[in-house]
Amino acid sequence: MSRSDSQQIAQLFDQHGPRVYRRALRLLGNPADAEEATQEIFIRAFRAAGSFRQQSQLTTWLYQITTNYCLNLIRDRSRRAELHEEHVAPLADDASRTESVRPDDVVLLRRLLQGADERQAAAAVYVFLDGMSHEEAAGVLGVSKRTVGNLIERFQAWAHAQTSQDASTSPGPGRSHS
Repeated sequence: MSRSDSQQIAQLFDQHGPRVYRRALRLLGNPADAEEATQEIFIRAFRAAGSFRQQSQLTTWLYQITTNYCLNLIRDRSRRAELHEEHVAPLADDASRTESVRPDDVVLLRRLLQGADERQAAAAVYVFLDGMSHEEAAGVLGVSKRTVGNLIERFQAWAHAQTSQDASTSPGPGRSHS
């Protein structure tokens, strides 16, 4: 990487780093993971700069890269469920969007995202975690509002099946696995 490349990455980072970091922290729930992801996201964004079509804003493009990178990271971790439950960070950085979201709901959503279909997971993040309307999520995902609705419906049905299955296999009050 040349000196000018490094300077361009630094400039991009100075302008958009805090936003990307907050997004990564929100998805990953761990400051160290978010910091590492932020660095990797900017390296990837710089390498993929030629694919930026300027049909959307640079911030929207970075937002998509960040979301996809973090969702893939969540899926790829071998100990992801344990890490999410042990290291969930407070989401105070963006309290305006999460006022109505309970921390337990965020933990459950992160756990569900690990096994969800990639497109459904992205739609769920935008709608449930970020509080976007279906129309806003459609703009970020590059699909129709109706497609977002369908993705959300499929995610909800799948998530309900997952949580129902978890509830039926875990011991209830006064019961044990023995």
